[in-house]
Amino acid sequence: MLRRKIERTLLEWKQNANKMPLIIKGCRQCGKTFSVLDFARKHYGNVVYLDFFQHPEYKSVFDGAIDIDNICLLLSTLIPDAHFIAGDTCLILDEIQECPRARTALKFFKTDSRYDVICTGSLLGVSGYANNGGAPIPVGYEQIIDMYPMDFEEWLWANGIAEPQTDYLRLCLKQNTPVQEAVHERMHQLLLQYCIVGGMPMAVKVFKESNNLQSVLHTQKAIVDGYKADMIKYAPQTDKSRIRECFESIPRQLSKENKRFAYSDVRKGGRGRDYQGSLQWIENAGIIRRCYNLSIPELPLDGNAIHEQFKVYMADTGLFVSMLEPGTAADILRGNLFGYKGAIFENLVADIFGKMGRKLYYFRKDTGLEIDFVIRYQGESTLVEVKAANGNVKSTRTILSHPEKYHVTKAVKLGNVNIGASAGMSTIPLYLAFLLTGY
Repeated sequence: MLRRKIERTLLEWKQNANKMPLIIKGCRQCGKTFSVLDFARKHYGNVVYLDFFQHPEYKSVFDGAIDIDNICLLLSTLIPDAHFIAGDTCLILDEIQECPRARTALKFFKTDSRYDVICTGSLLGVSGYANNGGAPIPVGYEQIIDMYPMDFEEWLWANGIAEPQTDYLRLCLKQNTPVQEAVHERMHQLLLQYCIVGGMPMAVKVFKESNNLQSVLHTQKAIVDGYKADMIKYAPQTDKSRIRECFESIPRQLSKENKRFAYSDVRKGGRGRDYQGSLQWIENAGIIRRCYNLSIPELPLDGNAIHEQFKVYMADTGLFVSMLEPGTAADILRGNLFGYKGAIFENLVADIFGKMGRKLYYFRKDTGLEIDFVIRYQGESTLVEVKAANGNVKSTRTILSHPEKYHVTKAVKLGNVNIGASAGMSTIPLYLAFLLTGY
């Protein structure tokens, strides 16, 4: 079984005496349902599970007056093994965006407080909020948590790298000492595999069971096809083709030297007013992340973001690689990357940072200065350059040499390197990006 960080979050929620009904929000197939069911079965004597997608007939339970005793009675009739015991029952409402009235009922479950309620939603950003059928959202009576596909640390757990090993890596980073060579090589190989497999639990499971990248690719393509099917099913009729065009343009958008997202590259002559809503739909579905350009790379980063200028990355690196041409996975493992090299490793770091909960920013000027990412690290604005191997960092050195102009004195180069430092810049292996915490 794959270990997930959401387990700790769910346990903290359960132990809160004043907890509200919980909504776990995330893209399709990131592991929400499995994690919630596994947790509930471990910690409750009674689990009542409703999947509104597979069983739309359950929606009728919430059609009338929202009375908790009546709801429980109806559910007990529809689900013979459903038992409601105060203080020891967890009601799971899966794909709650399919039943807006069930979401309205969360207010009454909170007020009643006899039963714990956990909901999952895959498309709340595009369906649950914008198209709720007139049913009010219970503001102040629900807690929403974002869940992502498996992050790099969870991938390490799946591959037998536990806390003692990550504690060692954390100590090396803190003391600025190189990682022992055998560990360094193993971690680099695991990073390349994560770049290809990504964090979709089914893809990880297939890889662990088969060690076959072709089987992984088939799984990933099925997930991507599922996303495209959602675009047809849930998107407004007028936007369906535009959403798909935006989505399918991402690989070629990232292959450009200037990776700033351009609506004209979605379709020749395309304009922002035609595609802004389409791109927003994909982002709201949790499939992509935006990375905003900064007017100046100083804190506060969000205050200096230029929201009309952004790059777009896939939220999961494995799905991104699966959208590239056949043979890319083998090229990554062999190091035979050319045009897509920058795009792949930038998307990898965007994946790692995004799953840490970081907002993404970069810095680019028409003069040619360009920094892949800018983060708040240890209380300071920090430049982050991403290199597949150990490339030059001319833009970073230019900025560091003018602190009076750019107000930046710290930089990190992530690449196929060991831990070190030179001229105010830390060199850090790509596989340690997940430890760049300490906002």
